[in-house]
Amino acid sequence: MAAIVGRASRQGLLKAQSGAIATKGNFSLGSVKDGFKKLSKGKKIAVGVAGAATATMVGTATALTVAVSAKELELHPPRMPWGHSGILDSIDHASARRGYQVYKQVCAACHSMKYMYYRNLVGSVLTEDEARAEAAEAQITDGPDETGAMFKRPGKLSDRFPDPYENEEAAKAANNGALPPDLTFMANAREQQEDYIFSLLTGYCDAPAGVTVGEGQAYNPYFPGGAIGMPQQLYNDGIEYDDGTPATVSQMAKDVCTFMRLTAEPEHDHRKRVGMMLMALSALAFVVSYYYKRHKWAAHKALKFSMRPKVK
Repeated sequence: MAAIVGRASRQGLLKAQSGAIATKGNFSLGSVKDGFKKLSKGKKIAVGVAGAATATMVGTATALTVAVSAKELELHPPRMPWGHSGILDSIDHASARRGYQVYKQVCAACHSMKYMYYRNLVGSVLTEDEARAEAAEAQITDGPDETGAMFKRPGKLSDRFPDPYENEEAAKAANNGALPPDLTFMANAREQQEDYIFSLLTGYCDAPAGVTVGEGQAYNPYFPGGAIGMPQQLYNDGIEYDDGTPATVSQMAKDVCTFMRLTAEPEHDHRKRVGMMLMALSALAFVVSYYYKRHKWAAHKALKFSMRPKVK
């Protein structure tokens, strides 16, 4: 088959070339069209097939010449069945409490939550007394005092979470030039939200063949480019939960993702609770308005209009 296609295409090209030579070298698109029109139907099909095959081979060769390395690939995180993703589902507060413990003991060493207040922990993660105690453990920079100097004081419920570094330059210097992002709204800052964070925290592995990772970097296929400046942080039994839950990598990742959803939306449960009340009230209002409409329009719909001719 390939030989037949090759002979037919070669004959068609030779015929077109002979027509062009006969016109004293005046090669133009019109001459090619004329030569193609003179071919038989079978030869036209063969030429078309040959052209399509040539274009396919050229495209394939061009694609193969483009170097594709493993570091340019990026995995998409799978969809996780989060317990708070439904329209009427609340946050798992026990998981959020454990997630706060993971953040405090692991993440807070590098990542800030400078838009999170201790008062937001009350009723959702900690009791009021526990939140006050947590805030008091933090030393908050305040001032200036009467001498114009800044000073440290115990935290209050109205204070934000303290930053682990004095400024961004200090954070970069401590992390090989990389600035650890703030985690307050991280659950909303990524396209796949909690799915991305969970996959990133649990997706560390050895770099595949052909991929070189720089000094001080780790390989994570879920991170764009593969090379990430943050090494693996979660290990089995890396911390000890207060409630006795086994601290596996997946459990800690799940809990800290739940806590990040709470920090990104402190009003999460209240918003859904208000939404349920509005839906219930809307249904009741619909029934009342429907009955009122039928009551008000019943008399009008029962009216009968008739045209009677005038009696002379």
